[in-house]
Amino acid sequence: MRALDHARPNPSGVFADRLGRLGIRSGLILLVVLLAAAIVWGLVQLKLIVVPLLIALILAAAIGPMVNWMVRRGVPATLATWIAFLGGLLLLGGTGVLLTMAIRAQWDRLVGAFDEGVEELQALLLEGPIPITSEQIAAARESVADFLASSQFGSGALAGVSIAIQAFTGILLVLVILFFLLKDGGRIWEFLLRPLQGERLERGRRIGRTGLAVLGGYARGTALVALVDAVAIGVALAILQVPLAVPLAVVMFLAGFVPVVGPTIGGGVAAIVALVANGPTVALIVAIVVFVIVQLEQNLLRPIVMGQSVNLHPLAIIVALVAGAAVAGIAGAILAVPVVATAWAAVKAWNEPASPPQRRAAADAEIRT
Repeated sequence: MRALDHARPNPSGVFADRLGRLGIRSGLILLVVLLAAAIVWGLVQLKLIVVPLLIALILAAAIGPMVNWMVRRGVPATLATWIAFLGGLLLLGGTGVLLTMAIRAQWDRLVGAFDEGVEELQALLLEGPIPITSEQIAAARESVADFLASSQFGSGALAGVSIAIQAFTGILLVLVILFFLLKDGGRIWEFLLRPLQGERLERGRRIGRTGLAVLGGYARGTALVALVDAVAIGVALAILQVPLAVPLAVVMFLAGFVPVVGPTIGGGVAAIVALVANGPTVALIVAIVVFVIVQLEQNLLRPIVMGQSVNLHPLAIIVALVAGAAVAGIAGAILAVPVVATAWAAVKAWNEPASPPQRRAAADAEIRT
């Protein structure tokens, strides 16, 4: 028997050499990749709740310090939450009313300027260096008219209605989730950490503190940078007498939340409106102003304001932006960078040494409030 056992091949010996260890490591990597792909696929299927949850988390991290400030000064937590929550809603509602009034006040002027701009653009195309004939322009107009009258455009309009309904549902979810995160966010995190003990519990709390700081810093810094961009482009458009200067400034502000390409896209919209309404000279000036604003933002303002909130290489930001847009569209492009920055900060926080007891107690109290 002992001789037979000796003669049997040892299964572990197959993986003992370098090729065997490489095969085991490759299999583990494939399993991790498959698990990550399954998680991403599941999140995409549930994006109707995942996207509002992430947006609410970022907003809660940005607004949370104001709620904590009121609580530390004796305001009850529920009342502080309602003050911050309703204050944000009033701010958004007031902005929407101002935009509506500005668009109504300048709509007739914009329509008239649009007709004149189209004629001027057509004359520029006919007289320009590119060989374009009036017949080609007429054919392009007929193609646009045929598309607007086609069933394809009608189905696209129905799809747009469905997207609008989903967006309205998402906004409601964001508001509901945001309220409860502002009110009980610290308690929710402590509940999620209940299975952990000892050092793992301390690491979980450290990740919570770090993630909250990164998300809050990112949201507040991005909002400040976007506000500076919006004010600068709004003042420039008002000086150049471009119609809808205030709504275009708001578009610039919203576009500022899309890293790298957002301000350029928002400025491009302003340049197109200037081209149609004011002609190519004003449009060229607007494009130059947008280029200067974007360069100052990327190379001076954003590094100063953001600091270490998003400590990522620009290449990592671009990859995250493209991947987020491919997975979840515009919402993915907006959320990709803060999610990746928070995940990277959580990985670094997991390996950090334990905090001193006094500092740890103060930070935990900050999370619970």
